[in-house]
Amino acid sequence: MAHWQNSIVIFAPAERVFAYVDEPLSIPDWLPGMVEVRNVIGTDAGQQYEWMYKMGGVLWRGQAIVVEHVHNKSTVHQNIGSISAVCEFTVEPHEEGASLTLEVEYSIPIPVLGKLAEHIVMARNDRELDLSLQNIKDVVEV
Repeated sequence: MAHWQNSIVIFAPAERVFAYVDEPLSIPDWLPGMVEVRNVIGTDAGQQYEWMYKMGGVLWRGQAIVVEHVHNKSTVHQNIGSISAVCEFTVEPHEEGASLTLEVEYSIPIPVLGKLAEHIVMARNDRELDLSLQNIKDVVEV
């Protein structure tokens, strides 16, 4: 299972940062590769949605369930389907606004991609996740 974690300081109130990352329909706006989020049901813990993500030139489909939710602080999404993943967003007040931490653990179906392709895709995913934090910062700071 691959693991990635990084943080960024955003010059905006923590509540605004959390509201943005807590909205599943905004994910395609900031996560490179996320093609679509649809059929969002519910809010907070128990919320569910379907997603389509392009990785390694392949379209992957799945569903996410919010398994933990602390309003204005953290949310954990469990992804099931062709890619298994756990994504945790944590927002904390910071002297310059808010600190956003994104932590992701995921697995790629190795038989589909092969070992060499897996390493290439994982390196690309690391870059895209770093870009995701910057994309969130760019939108929320405006």
